[in-house]
Amino acid sequence: MILKVYTSLLLLFLVNSVWTRTVRQVYDDLDPDHWSHYTSECPQECFCPPSFPNALYCDNKGLKEIPAIPARIWYLYLQNNLIETLSEKPFVNATHLRWINLNKNKITNSGIESGVLSKLKKLLYLFLEDNELEEVPAPLPVGLEQLRLARNKISKIPEGVFSNLENLTMLDLHQNSLLDSALQSDTFQGLNNLMQLNIAKNSLKKMPLSIPANTLQLFLDNNSIEVIPENYFSAIPKVTFLRLNYNKLSDDGIPPNGFNVSSILDLQLSHNQLTKIPLINAHLEHLHLDHNKIKSVNGTQICPVSIALEEDYGYYGNIPRLRYLRLDGNEIQPPIPLDIMICFRLLQAVVI
Repeated sequence: MILKVYTSLLLLFLVNSVWTRTVRQVYDDLDPDHWSHYTSECPQECFCPPSFPNALYCDNKGLKEIPAIPARIWYLYLQNNLIETLSEKPFVNATHLRWINLNKNKITNSGIESGVLSKLKKLLYLFLEDNELEEVPAPLPVGLEQLRLARNKISKIPEGVFSNLENLTMLDLHQNSLLDSALQSDTFQGLNNLMQLNIAKNSLKKMPLSIPANTLQLFLDNNSIEVIPENYFSAIPKVTFLRLNYNKLSDDGIPPNGFNVSSILDLQLSHNQLTKIPLINAHLEHLHLDHNKIKSVNGTQICPVSIALEEDYGYYGNIPRLRYLRLDGNEIQPPIPLDIMICFRLLQAVVI
């Protein structure tokens, strides 16, 4: 036992030593004698931390323009300013930028110089939340992995704006002014590796067309969606997390097997107009149905497998995996029906 403890401590020491050397290697070229050089080329309005020479902090400075960005900078923080324009001049030497945070400024589409963003060839993360954009800016850097455009005034997505963004994994467009007409069948064409799409808090009445096939997380909360088309999720066979809270879904708007999808593990349908629990798949683990118009729950009807058949499979068989069920804010009176517990044996929490 003592030998095992000493062995574990030795391994922990070695791992920490290797990690320390690895981190220090990042700054091997940062000789203290060069700090004065880094300080001298740091924009007067900003902060250049000596311990993090690739970062430039210009946030919360009341800036109206972007200062000249030194060539060494990878991470640029410009949030919480009064910046209205993006021109090419400040970025002439900034050819290694990976990350730009421009949240909470006053940037408009007309204030973005043509081609300024696409020339940032190494940019991976672009944050433009809480600005005054009326459409998705274009063209964009082809290597982008995350694009955050929440809380703007976007009502238009230019044709082909995403067509070359094969590396994009996350697109956040929530709390804008998007109508159904803004989302055409080819709007998301080219986003072959997209995993998260957030279009919550817009003005959609229909499920968006042609969601990228690899999407894992689809957020559509706070719209006015009334209908789920037949076989809608067959086109996005990997969708795992689906949020449709605060919409106008009724029983008639959901096909019989609309949510009977094996890939979906977390389904959120809170604050809709449902009077009964829709048919779910045995793989579902979390189900949110609070604040609907459901009056009663029949475990035999909603159970994704026959209860008798479930008993034949035994505990380790193909039993439903539901672990969390939320039903509060409906018209259901406790106690929880026994057949619910018989069907969903893995339930850990029921809110009623």
